[in-house]
Amino acid sequence: MYNKVIKLILAIGIFGVAIWQFVEGNIGNGIMYIFLALIFVFLYFKNEFILLAFLKLRKQDFPGAKKWLDKIKNPETALVRKQQGYYNFLNGIMVSQDNMTEAERYFKKAEQLGLSMDHDMAMVKLNLAGVAMSKRRKQEAVTLLAEAQKLDKQGMLTDQIKMMKENMKRAQAPKQHFGQGGSIRAQKRRGR
Repeated sequence: MYNKVIKLILAIGIFGVAIWQFVEGNIGNGIMYIFLALIFVFLYFKNEFILLAFLKLRKQDFPGAKKWLDKIKNPETALVRKQQGYYNFLNGIMVSQDNMTEAERYFKKAEQLGLSMDHDMAMVKLNLAGVAMSKRRKQEAVTLLAEAQKLDKQGMLTDQIKMMKENMKRAQAPKQHFGQGGSIRAQKRRGR
């Protein structure tokens, strides 16, 4: 994987070759080199390994997505800020299957770094609300759900938010005991 600065240097170098080809009169070669330079500029803003990990996640292939993310050795130097957010977001999704504490750390880091799309940030907030709810931090979960609902402008997460709110209501309802419970003394009085 190339460092983000190397991608820009390659793009500038290839663009220089394109200009040289135009000066030499090779218009077709110059156009091809411009397109090649644009690929490196695109890969500067959209990391190739994160794109491949997203493709694996769409197919529900978690080990394959993890394999692509593991190819990013040092995210701070290899990725721009938003890409680091998506890197942490994807790691949080994959780790949430096994370890909620580590997933929470990844989601909070993604929230701190920021994501490009509002519905992605809403998904981060929704996952953080789920983690907070599982750790019995109801007030934090309610706040995060409200923020997720505000960020979900297209209504893509409406069903998940509604289901999470219903689960929160069920969790706070008092537990009812049916049958003949009570102390041993009370059970003896009833004739047991």
